[in-house]
Amino acid sequence: MRSSTDPSIPIGPAWLPEAARDITSLGSILVLGIITLAVAVYLLLLRKHAVAWLILIAVASGIALNDLLKFLFARARPDVVTHPARVFTTSFPSGHAALSAITYLTVGALLARSQPSFTLSVYFMSLAAFLTVLIGVSRIYLGVHYPTDVLGGWCIGAAWAMGCSVIMARLQSVGQIEPPGPL
Repeated sequence: MRSSTDPSIPIGPAWLPEAARDITSLGSILVLGIITLAVAVYLLLLRKHAVAWLILIAVASGIALNDLLKFLFARARPDVVTHPARVFTTSFPSGHAALSAITYLTVGALLARSQPSFTLSVYFMSLAAFLTVLIGVSRIYLGVHYPTDVLGGWCIGAAWAMGCSVIMARLQSVGQIEPPGPL
């Protein structure tokens, strides 16, 4: 995703690096925290307390998992280009990729399972997947991660979201959480 003649120059029009920084911020811990809290409050207002708590616990424990994995792997970041933003953690797994997958896919899956509408369920999951992919690609484009860091983050986040969805399905089947939606 860099010029073959000068690796410090990303491919694409001049506005693309700024757009990539904007997109990558959607995977920052602050933005993900705000989104998680907003969704939890929304669910609490709908009186779906169990789903709200499940989302909060799923995202918080996913963040802890990602931090543990970063500590264990301690992989250095790519140094091919100067990073356009300050980075404070190690490279594998990509925190933005893993945490956006954990947050967006978990929230998308749990919201989809809590909806009576198939159309809304598909919308939630499609939006979650689209944001997750966009954020991961932005990390590679900006040169702050190797592609394998992002792929690893996506795999961890997707597995976490699937696990949370299975837990919710189990809790719904025994009547401990609101009845399931169409997914």
